[in-house]
Amino acid sequence: MNLVVGAGISGCTIARELAERLGEEVLVIDKRDHIGGNCYDYYDDAGILVPKYGPHFFHTNDSRVWEYVQGFSSWRPYEHRVLSLVDGRLVPVPVNPTTVNRLFGTDIRTEDQMRTWLGENTEPITHPQNSEQAALARVGRVLYEKMFRNYTKKQWEMEPAELAPEVMNRIPVRTTREDRYFTDTYQAMPTRGYTALFQTMLDHPLISLELNRDYRQLASRPSSSPARNPSRIFFTGRIDRYFHDRNIGDLQYRSLEFLHETLDTPRLQEAATINYPSPEVPWTRITEPKLATGQESPKTTIIKEFPRSQGEPYYPVFSPGNLQLFEQYRSLAASEQKKGVFFVGRLAEYKYFNMDQAFANALALTDRIR
Repeated sequence: MNLVVGAGISGCTIARELAERLGEEVLVIDKRDHIGGNCYDYYDDAGILVPKYGPHFFHTNDSRVWEYVQGFSSWRPYEHRVLSLVDGRLVPVPVNPTTVNRLFGTDIRTEDQMRTWLGENTEPITHPQNSEQAALARVGRVLYEKMFRNYTKKQWEMEPAELAPEVMNRIPVRTTREDRYFTDTYQAMPTRGYTALFQTMLDHPLISLELNRDYRQLASRPSSSPARNPSRIFFTGRIDRYFHDRNIGDLQYRSLEFLHETLDTPRLQEAATINYPSPEVPWTRITEPKLATGQESPKTTIIKEFPRSQGEPYYPVFSPGNLQLFEQYRSLAASEQKKGVFFVGRLAEYKYFNMDQAFANALALTDRIR
C-alpha cells in the first residue's frame, strides 16, 4: 500500500501512475473536503463554473504532459489574455509595443523600434540581485513604477527589492504585438472543469480516497492498518508542517482571499483577467471565468483577489531568509527519502510550479521509482 498525502495535481498524478503503470494499491488522503487542491472548481448558485481558489489556465510545450492530460478530459482551446488598468487605460500584459504606445503616446511599429525603446529605458543590470533590479533590467524604471512595483507590493506585502529576482524574472516582455499571455504550443481548458478531470484520474480500482483526513490522524489507526505502515509515502503538503517537531521554523507563504460576485450581465470584462496595479485598489486582479471556459449564460461571475499573509498557502515567498531555511528542510527530506518518503509539489518542494510543470514533476518522480 502506498500513501499519497494530498489530492491536487501532484497527488492525483502519482496515485494514477502507481495504480495504472505499477499495479500498486494507493490510498489518497486530503485534509479538505474535495479533490483537486487549489485547482478545484464547482458550479455556483448561478450555474457558472468557477474556481474556488482562483483561476488556472492550462498551457504547455511539453508534449508528454499534453498527451497525458488528454487521457482524463476533453479540452477546449483557449488562449489567455491579460489587461492591466494603468493611468485609466487598459493595456496589454505582457508588455509589448501596444502597451508602450498607449501609455506614452509613442508610435512603435516594428520590433527594432521596440528593442530601441527598451534599450533606452531599461537598466544594464546583467545579474539582478533582487526583483526590483530584475524589473529594471526587463522593462525599465517608468514601466516598473506604473505596472509592477505596486502590484508586487500588494501581492507580496514586500518591496520588490526584498524579493529574490525569480519573482520579477517571470515578467514577460515582447517586441512584437503578440498579446497572448502564454505562447505555449498547447493552451486549453478542460471542457468539464478541473474537478471532473481529477475525478477521472482517481477513478481506478487500486485507488482509494479519504477526504477530511489529516495526515497526522493516521497515527490513531490500528498498527495493523496498511495506512499506518505504507510501503511508500508521497507527501505533497507543506514540508515545514511535516517536520514541525524539529522546531526549525515556518517557511513563509502568501495566501489569497477571493470575493465571488455574480452579475446580471452576460459579460463584464474585455479580457478574462484584468490586473489592478494601483495602490488605491485593494485587489490585485479580477477574473471572469466564463471568458475562459466558454460557458454561455445570461449572468456572469467575477472573482476579485486580495493577497493575504494568512490562510491557505499559495505562493512560496522567495526571500533570502526563506530560501536559506528551506535548504535545511531539503536536507531533512533527503534523509526521509531513504525511508521511502518522497516530497513532491509546490508546497513540499517550496517551488513555484505552473500546472504543466506540476504534472511533469510528478510523472518524473514515478519514472524514477519504477
